Amino acid sequence: MSWSNNLSNDDKLLLAAIDLIAEKGYNGVSTQEIATLAGLSEKTLFRRFGSKQNLLETAFDRFHYAEEITKLFNEKLLWDLQTDLFLISRTYHEIMNRNRKMIMISIKEEGNLPGFRERTQKHPRQLLEILTNYFMTMYEKGKLIRTNPELQALSFMMLNFGAFMNNLDSNDNFPNVSLETFIMESVQTFTRALTP
Repeated sequence: MSWSNNLSNDDKLLLAAIDLIAEKGYNGVSTQEIATLAGLSEKTLFRRFGSKQNLLETAFDRFHYAEEITKLFNEKLLWDLQTDLFLISRTYHEIMNRNRKMIMISIKEEGNLPGFRERTQKHPRQLLEILTNYFMTMYEKGKLIRTNPELQALSFMMLNFGAFMNNLDSNDNFPNVSLETFIMESVQTFTRALTP
């Protein structure tokens, strides 16, 4: 696999690990294979990451959505419920679809690696906290009805996660409903339900 020459050695190793582990499973890939695909030595892999599990966990932290979503909430919200929820949903699906291989790895390997499940839950928990705070602020601004903000945040997350999971292996499950149509309809329904 050829990656941009602009990638750091760490990113080359992280991406090689994601590609190979997604294809062969965690136990089906050696550190030597990962290093070779990245165009680096196994010694470099161990010097930089120490172990294959640490390499995978670092890849998950580096390329998952927490950082991007945090930036979105800090810089791009307009404090208009419908507009913001459209942006949040679209960004969430863009990131999740970009990281399909990592999601597949987390599903397949969570029971095989000590502490990996807890590590993969960091991102959804962070999103839950950020979204809960958003709903609380919207209520304080008079733009949201009185409700349980954490429950609404979890409902919104599960709605989007369910849609993503439905299309993880195939987009053919509901071929008459595009992701964009689903996002538009679900955000409009959510907005109508929560707007005073």
